[in-house]
Amino acid sequence: MDSTRVTEHPTSHERPQSGAGPTDPRGALLRTQEPLRTTPAAALPTQARMGDAPAEPGTAASCAKSGQAPSEHAQPALSEHSQPAATEPDPHRPRPTPETIPAQPGGEPDRSAGTGGLERRSGQGVPPGAPMPMRRDGDRLRFVGAATRRIARGIDLDEIVMGLCRATVPTFSDAILVYLREPLPVGDERPTGPMVLRLRRTDRIPEERDTEGGFMPVLQPEQPVDLAVVTAEQCEVRPGGALAEVLRGVRPVFADAPAAHDALPELLGPDAELTVPTGQRAILAPLRGRRRVIGAAVFLRRPERMAFEQDDLLVAAQLATHSALGIDKAVLYGREAYIADELQRTMLPEALPRCTGVRLAHRYLPAAETARVGGDWYDAIPLPGSRVALVVGDVMGHSMTSAAIMGQLRTTAQTLAGLDLPPQEVLHHLDEQAQRLGTDRMATCLYAVYDPVSHRITIANAGHPPPVLLHLGGRAEVLRVPPGAPIGVGGVDFEAVELDAPAGGTLLLYTDGLVESRLRDVWTGIEQLREKLAATAQLTGPDHPPPLEALCDEVLDMLGPGDRDDDIALLAARFDGIAPSDVAYWFLEPEEMAPGRARRLARHALSRWGLEDLTDSVELLISEVVTNAVRYATRPVTLRLLRTDVLRCEVTDDVPQLPRLRQARATDEGGRGLYLVNRLAKRWGATRLSAGKVVWFELNQA
Repeated sequence: MDSTRVTEHPTSHERPQSGAGPTDPRGALLRTQEPLRTTPAAALPTQARMGDAPAEPGTAASCAKSGQAPSEHAQPALSEHSQPAATEPDPHRPRPTPETIPAQPGGEPDRSAGTGGLERRSGQGVPPGAPMPMRRDGDRLRFVGAATRRIARGIDLDEIVMGLCRATVPTFSDAILVYLREPLPVGDERPTGPMVLRLRRTDRIPEERDTEGGFMPVLQPEQPVDLAVVTAEQCEVRPGGALAEVLRGVRPVFADAPAAHDALPELLGPDAELTVPTGQRAILAPLRGRRRVIGAAVFLRRPERMAFEQDDLLVAAQLATHSALGIDKAVLYGREAYIADELQRTMLPEALPRCTGVRLAHRYLPAAETARVGGDWYDAIPLPGSRVALVVGDVMGHSMTSAAIMGQLRTTAQTLAGLDLPPQEVLHHLDEQAQRLGTDRMATCLYAVYDPVSHRITIANAGHPPPVLLHLGGRAEVLRVPPGAPIGVGGVDFEAVELDAPAGGTLLLYTDGLVESRLRDVWTGIEQLREKLAATAQLTGPDHPPPLEALCDEVLDMLGPGDRDDDIALLAARFDGIAPSDVAYWFLEPEEMAPGRARRLARHALSRWGLEDLTDSVELLISEVVTNAVRYATRPVTLRLLRTDVLRCEVTDDVPQLPRLRQARATDEGGRGLYLVNRLAKRWGATRLSAGKVVWFELNQA
């Protein structure tokens, strides 16, 4: 903005013109019929300076002091370096109205005007109803301030672009087209390939609003213009072309300027003349971020509106600069949010495994949509013997560091679970790992192991809220487990308890974000959770447990609007168990007759279960696995068959070395047992135990 024009304004004493609607959204720039003519600085009229000789009678200055109207033939006494004299403020002067307020005919005369309706700076006559230049400059300042505040309120790309469009239409222009690079460069990345601009958003005054009252008479344009028509939504900026030169120049230009004459058709398409009015009614403003040009904005006015003025280029430059910097920051923020989301997603399990005798459901809610990283995690890990480990933990903080520590602890817990360590030993090793990660790396964790054959569950706790068990009849119980100390404290023993896990029961593991907030303490939240589970179970009756997915949704519904202070991880386990009639278990001495005895026992069990079709396959695979076990075992080998949705066979021995699948050569006498297991079984595996290993395989029943 021209600083000379701004400093001349006696804004502290100017009176707003009457008749202007303060709620009119369009502003004075769209109401003025013709732009004012500017004159050289030498032609500016002068006023009396403070300390000069008193004004002669009949002049405008003397009449202004006396409150009388100036004489018709009075000539003002002017001085080249005069300054406006201070006037007494009107105690009844109304407060200035915001944004752009046009002058209206019949209103109170502006104090910046000279005698006879002459404009103070140019000395020219002012058309009736036209705003004074000083008023227009003030309107521009207020508009730029309001528009930049609206643009700055946006946090993502769409909000910033929408803020630019809504701020300029209809106050500054009748329509706007915003083009952005595709893809947008992020930070210091160097874009590869040619520059491609894609139309991101358009905005315009609706047609039905063009005929509303309060506008000046509509002039008939010489050629039809449709501001809603855009013939090209994407264009490739040719190196050395007209559009590339305008974008390189950074400064906004009028559409009728030589630089923009060929640039606009390249941007808008071959039918640009249908979109761009003639004269100074279109501005092409490049959008330059911190490093490079990231797009362009086109401001348009209809032919029946007032054309843009030279100072409007400064307004367009301010809007383009603030928008481009905001877009740059939004792109950087979007990249950081994407990295955080990807980190959190990879740290948490995408899907829980299908385990024998238990059904699982889970939920995860971040503390806020703008910061989706945290330290809460959950996991379900299959263990040997059809058991499953249920884990839920919470690392202190809500940052990338917390998410990284959570990922390391979760990986450590999975490794320890693969060793089939007791729950208290798993927490002990997690505590040591947290201390190795650094000081103040604290977390809470609850580790539980469920055995569907014995219908028992073993739980160890490290400073975590206790789990809640929902029985089949609808009774909800908070399990009494030793609280323990958080992981990372060091030098603390963890204690495990073994409890009943009745069939049809539901165990709910959660983090403290579900039960603790600024509105309630943790024990009040746990009691509310227990009551919520009991009330939900009553809806399905005493003989039918509620569905797991619906139960998780009902639990999360207990959160109020102000309860989301922390991340929430939720893991629900429905205990189906395995009936004793579906389990066959034997001990085999490590001798040469063990494989034959294992085949006979398996044949009798399959006959009892009505699975005679699987006899040949089961006998062959059991014979191979038991033969490998008794060859090196020193203690009795266990053989167990489990009938669930699949038939599962487990062979356990005291040898810790795990078998490996290999391709036997034609001259080898052995080495084909696991090859047969791999070809005939649906799944198979080998897991090391604390005192040996277990080799298992599964077959479909049908």
